[in-house]
Amino acid sequence: MKKVALLCIVVLFTACSNEIFKEKWTEVEVPEYFKARFETTEGTFDIEAKREWSPNGVDRLYRLIKSGFYTDIAVYRVVPNFVAQFGIHDNKILNESWKGYKLKDEAVVKSNEKMTISFARGGKNSRTTQLFVNLKNNARLDKLDYGGAKGFPVVAEVIEGKENVEKLYNGYGEAPGRKQDSIHEYGNDFLKRKFPEVDYIIKAYILK
Repeated sequence: MKKVALLCIVVLFTACSNEIFKEKWTEVEVPEYFKARFETTEGTFDIEAKREWSPNGVDRLYRLIKSGFYTDIAVYRVVPNFVAQFGIHDNKILNESWKGYKLKDEAVVKSNEKMTISFARGGKNSRTTQLFVNLKNNARLDKLDYGGAKGFPVVAEVIEGKENVEKLYNGYGEAPGRKQDSIHEYGNDFLKRKFPEVDYIIKAYILK
């Protein structure tokens, strides 16, 4: 009986994943250079990305933006004079689906200077959807060995609206970052109850 129930859950999850997540998103052709705009609750900021900085990472960034992933996304971890981090979707199935396409590690080409953007990661080949904006020159992240992976490759940098990035709410510091499991499980509802001042990315899109 338990095996039957488990099978039903797996089938249901797979069916839901197919409706919400499309594998073709992971194969979208990516230009060598692009710009994108992020609309947030504190105003907009524009980024530019170059594949030469991190081919795997920039490809993923473009595909996430094109698929609409960064819509109603909390900037849940803003640590003053360090980083602003985001990339956990309100939809748990969407998060889990993208986790199935982890990126291979790459060497750091461009330094983590102020207003550059890199993927967060927790070990070897673990980059998925979470990004952080450097709020200061974090060159030490270029060589930091974290979980067996060395450095955080830059994928983009903020070129317009830097002042709006600086305005993202930072009053909670590291506290929401320690609750990532709950954010994954309960989404924005959890954040709005526990950390109501957190800012959000309303949407992101490629600029022509």
